[in-house]
Parts: sequence; C-alpha cells; structure tokens
Amino acid sequence: MESSIFESSKNVFLDIVNAGDYVQLDRVSTIYQSLKDSVNKPLKMILLYGKPGTGKSMFLKKLYHDLSNTKRVHLYQTPILDDSEFFKKLAHDLLDVKYNGELNFTQFMKVIEEHDVDEIPIILLDEAQLYSGSLMEKIRLLSDTRKMKFVIILHKTEKEDLIAKEHFQTRIWETIELENASSTELKTYIQKKLMKANCFDAANMFGNKSVNLIHKLTNGNYRDTNKLLYTLFDIYLQYLENDRSKININQVSNKIIEMSAIQTGLIDA
Repeated sequence: MESSIFESSKNVFLDIVNAGDYVQLDRVSTIYQSLKDSVNKPLKMILLYGKPGTGKSMFLKKLYHDLSNTKRVHLYQTPILDDSEFFKKLAHDLLDVKYNGELNFTQFMKVIEEHDVDEIPIILLDEAQLYSGSLMEKIRLLSDTRKMKFVIILHKTEKEDLIAKEHFQTRIWETIELENASSTELKTYIQKKLMKANCFDAANMFGNKSVNLIHKLTNGNYRDTNKLLYTLFDIYLQYLENDRSKININQVSNKIIEMSAIQTGLIDA
C-alpha cells in the first residue's frame, strides 16, 4: 500500500508540461489573469519572460487550453527555425493554405494583406529565444499588420538582447515576468500537486522545515523542485523495498532531501 502511494507521488513530479497540472497560487493566479486580460486588449504583442523553470511553458499551455474553445489560438511549443517553414505553418494554420515550395516573408505578407480577418488569431510562441533575430524582426512586422497577435515566451538571460531591442520595446505593449516561488508558495505548490492526485498522506509529510530546506536547495524553482521530489519519492520506494525500518513515512527526512539534491546535482557530492 505504501509503495503505491509513493509511486503515485513520484509520478506527480514527472517533468511534463500539462495544463491540468496547473497549481493555483495567489500570486501566480494574479499574473495568469493579467496574461489572459492582456490577450483581450488591442495589443499586437505580449511578452512573458522569466528564468528557466519558473512555469512559462505551463502558463502558455494553460492559456491555450483556456482560450481554444472561444478564440482562434495556435500553440507553437517547438520553435520552427527555418523562415519558409515558419511562414508555411502560419499560412496553413491561419488561412488553411498549403505551400509545397518556398514561402518567403514578402510573399507571406502579400497573402496576409489580401485576406480580411473576422477574428484576430492568437499565436503562442514558446522558447522564442531560439528564433533568430531576423525572424523575430519579421514576426514584429507581422504583428504590425494587426492581422494576428503574438504571445511570446522568452527565457530571461543575462544579456536579454531581444528584450532590449528598441523596436521590440515599442511594440510589445505588455510584458509579464514570472519568478521563482517563495518558501510559503513552494509548500502550497507541493501539497496542492500531491492532493490533486489524491496523495494526501504524502502531502502531509511536508512541514515548514522540510519545505524551507527544499526551497534553499532549489531557490524556489519549480522545475528543480519537481526533479528533486521525483527523486525523493524514488528513494523512498527503494527504502521500502530494501530497508523499511530506516524511513519515517509520516515526515520527510532532511537526509533524504539532501540525498535527492545530490542525485539531481543540486548539491555537489
């Protein structure tokens, strides 16, 4: 019975982006509502950025899930780095037109200008830092036509070249930044994720002290927390199979937290 609980708890923290796994936190929910409100404004471009592991892809997936029944919305999770392939994908998704040969930017702009739109489609671009500067400039020009709206997800880096470009700053009329969780938010995040999966006993294992240690090790980063807890429950499963007497199933052990951190590379062994 215990092994099934820990197996279920372990799977809760798989590194998979699923809109159904969204966890309601007050600050995060406020930011998400701002993003939804921005989509309804007459904005040409919206930028959502933050460090890796702050939940940007989850926001985008949830936004797609929430809007897809009422709006024309297209999610590009994997960047299309070739210009012609990118424009052919847009032509297919927005206009239901297929191109077999090359489709350059000038040709695509002519096609767009020739079509009237009853409803402005929303294009969600994940991992936009992987697009070339020239393609991002073309995306900016496409947004100027007001025939489509872009929500751009970008990693926050030290250079932040893309954000700093003057032509982008004047056209992205809304910027939203995601940050790591506080210790209190991290506790709510962990417990709510477990309770959503009916792992109530596992959720009760996390007190303030254990969460404070997890926060210290992960700096409140959601991705690092997921990796740490996936490993932690895997270690608990190994103890159940080999030496049940060495673990306390009522409270998370700092020792096992630290073992998990070593195994995931958060602590140098």
